[in-house]
Amino acid sequence: MEDYYPAPATAFVVCDQQGRVLAAGRDVFEISGFREQELMGRDVVEALGLSGFDGQNPAQVALEWGVRRMGEKLEMRSKIGQQKAVIADFFPAYDEDGGLLVALTPR
Repeated sequence: MEDYYPAPATAFVVCDQQGRVLAAGRDVFEISGFREQELMGRDVVEALGLSGFDGQNPAQVALEWGVRRMGEKLEMRSKIGQQKAVIADFFPAYDEDGGLLVALTPR
């Protein structure tokens, strides 16, 4: 990720090999209203209500194929049900533990 420079308001979510949330950065609360404890163990796409992808779940594609999915223009559902436009970047882990890093930037 030496070539990735997130915007100041970018929120990070760390997921396991199945796309379940392991940890969420402080900015996740700022853009979604969800606290880390509310997201832990849940599928990242379902938990954050990510939508707007073309039928292929970008988190699953990144995990299955081991490829980055950058600049995905998606909608996210906040805790209070408000739809928010975000740019989502999905980074698969390349170690034996696998996993996924998701970066969400308000647009």
